[in-house]
Amino acid sequence: MNVSYQWLKEYLDLTDIAPEELADKMSRTGIEVEDVAIPETGLKKIVVGYTAEVVDHPDSDHLHVCQVDIGESELSQIVCGAPNIAAGQKVIVALPGSRITGNVKIKKGKMRGQVSNGMICSLEELGYSEKVIPKQYAEGIYVLPAEAVPGESVFPYLAMDDAILELSITPNRADALSMHGVAHEVGAIYNQKPHFKTYHLTEAADEKVEDYIKVAVENNLDTPSYTIRVIKNVKVEESPLWLQTKLMNAGIRPLNNVVDITNYILLEYGQPLHAFDYDRLHSKEILVRRAEKGEVLTTLDGKERNLSSENIVITNGEKPVALAGVMGGMDSEIQEDTINVALEAALFDPIAIRKTAKEFNLRSESSSRYEKGINHAAITTAGDHAAALIAELAGGTVVSGRAFESTLEVKDALVSITLEKLNRSLGTEITTEEVLAIFDRLGFKATEINGLFEVAVPPRRWDISIEADLVEEVARIYGYDHLPATLPVSEAIPGGLNDKQRLVRHTRHYLEGAGLSQAISYVLTTSEKAQQFMMRKSDTTRVEWPMSEDHSTLRMNLISGLLDNTSYNSARKNTNVALYEIGHVFYKEEDRILPLEEEHLAGVLTGSLVNDNWQGKAAKVNFFDMKGILEGLFATYGLTDPVSFVADSDREGMHPGRTATIYLGEEEIGFAGQIHPLRAKAYELKETYAFELNLQAIADAAKHPTIYAGIPKYPGMTRDVALLVDETVTNQELTELILEKGGKYLTNVRLFDIYQGDNIETGKKSLAYTLSYLNPIDTLVEEEVTKAFEKVIKALIETYQVVVR
Repeated sequence: MNVSYQWLKEYLDLTDIAPEELADKMSRTGIEVEDVAIPETGLKKIVVGYTAEVVDHPDSDHLHVCQVDIGESELSQIVCGAPNIAAGQKVIVALPGSRITGNVKIKKGKMRGQVSNGMICSLEELGYSEKVIPKQYAEGIYVLPAEAVPGESVFPYLAMDDAILELSITPNRADALSMHGVAHEVGAIYNQKPHFKTYHLTEAADEKVEDYIKVAVENNLDTPSYTIRVIKNVKVEESPLWLQTKLMNAGIRPLNNVVDITNYILLEYGQPLHAFDYDRLHSKEILVRRAEKGEVLTTLDGKERNLSSENIVITNGEKPVALAGVMGGMDSEIQEDTINVALEAALFDPIAIRKTAKEFNLRSESSSRYEKGINHAAITTAGDHAAALIAELAGGTVVSGRAFESTLEVKDALVSITLEKLNRSLGTEITTEEVLAIFDRLGFKATEINGLFEVAVPPRRWDISIEADLVEEVARIYGYDHLPATLPVSEAIPGGLNDKQRLVRHTRHYLEGAGLSQAISYVLTTSEKAQQFMMRKSDTTRVEWPMSEDHSTLRMNLISGLLDNTSYNSARKNTNVALYEIGHVFYKEEDRILPLEEEHLAGVLTGSLVNDNWQGKAAKVNFFDMKGILEGLFATYGLTDPVSFVADSDREGMHPGRTATIYLGEEEIGFAGQIHPLRAKAYELKETYAFELNLQAIADAAKHPTIYAGIPKYPGMTRDVALLVDETVTNQELTELILEKGGKYLTNVRLFDIYQGDNIETGKKSLAYTLSYLNPIDTLVEEEVTKAFEKVIKALIETYQVVVR
């Protein structure tokens, strides 16, 4: 919302208040002023000129040689190429040495042999945006009114010496989308009562509106109030300069006196109006209803709109002539030959207006105000004021009465609050008299009995309905700077982590210690990627209005996002990547409205975990590196049920010979393995390994209590053994048997070598283990360890027919 400082001065005494000071005050009381701009800034030596004589340039088919009166004793010759230049016009002249927009300096010169002492300017050359320049001057120079005095500065005529305050209006303060609303706000800040100019509406007593038009509303919820006035015998022409400049400074293009008046009232009252050409309605009936499927309307922008039942339309009883609250129809627009005007002032359902504006991408000044709210008390007043101005500026006659249908009840909102509540909320000690004075400054009628304030809030402040709103209003006017800086008093409760939070934090620390870096991926992905690497069957959950197809579906795995991150790094020559992520996946269930959120842990490894060094080249990461990281992580959780890895050749997207399903007891909690080469190729990756776990299941699983023990005083013993077994026998099977038969002093079994190749027969493999023994309360005896070790060897031979090498 652009607010004119000079326009505000028509309502308030701002004599000793500079625009910058006003902007600062407004920002400190709740309505932010983003900028204060003075249009003439950077321009100089631009004056009014009078074209005494205009002749065609002898050596050009489009240039003109003009003799211009610029208030000096002699005429000044200026060459101009504007198509609308003519003798007898008051024009804008940039003198030699002047500056126009873009800091361009105007100099004396010659144009095709003719001397040119300056430049006759268009509005665009003074910095006006193309979208606000009146259409009749869009391709040429701007013509000033006849009363402009040659030689005087042009800036006061165009109100370019005004200060324009750019307000950033929040949705709850839509009352400030009008000059009256801003005037009330500024008046409250400076303890002034705004004075609005009165208008006089003269109606033709011999004619009644009932003879011209009648109004019907199909649904009063869609249209609580609808009013039509008729003004006949108008003359459509260019608006006076004061009206044009007010519109242009507010960012609105002047069109003609009738349409400009509706826009002026929109700015002044915040009430949207629409003017129909009465004769082009071809009806004496206005029916406001929902559009029917298949109906079509060509709007003022020349586009044909296919309507639906979501749209409220104004009809002539048969066909739509306007999109209610958004844009009028081309067939009934005000034109140069318009004689009779039907002027609409109404209130429409804000939700319906917003849907229509969004559907057709038609965000107008009217629709934005209907969406945010308007002052119900000003609807008829704004319409009457506009009718009076049309009669004054377009020479029309206002037909007596209004055609209307309304169920609107306009009254003050009553809100109560206590002095104790105010002071407790603000931490202040404001007195009753101060509070009453603040309400008076705001224009609220208030009474106080025993500390209870009964406040009557006028309809222009429809954002105030509860006591918290009154607290805010008192704080704004009292001054945020005057509120005491006190800390809230509350009982101090020490913070702490629950079991799941501790497990998640521990997981992060462990994986980062193992060389992985944390990544955060988008929760939204493509439908295809959402269904990759799934741990359970589920339909996809799509966003109704996605930003793009790449972010249209809630993920059901973490690995695809990590693969995207890994691919991004790999494409930038970072080939050694180890990432993990902890986040939610989303499963769709038939009996749930919202998707089921499940917390997962996933990781992706490719390249090497360590760098090359003097000892040799770094080895590429493999399945066992990843499995070792996971086994170490599981060991730190203290799970009571055993964790096992079972070969899995059927998992989608994974290598059939290098993938394992992970079980916690009998429950499947995840998988780990190599990404299938074809899937890795789709991500432009080389050999890559990944895992994904249901972290929620791990968090819920039973765990051993944490028991701290001292460092053992007694030394332990180890035994190494190499076993030749069938290649179908897994390390896990051998390890479980060793632990089962190893005796009470066996504390650890570690695989340190695996070999297949020369000197090993086909179908066999060699596995080498270190068995660690420890007695925490006594020194181990060699015979005890030997006896336990031999028992293990015997069990291995009997169960798996191993050969001890």
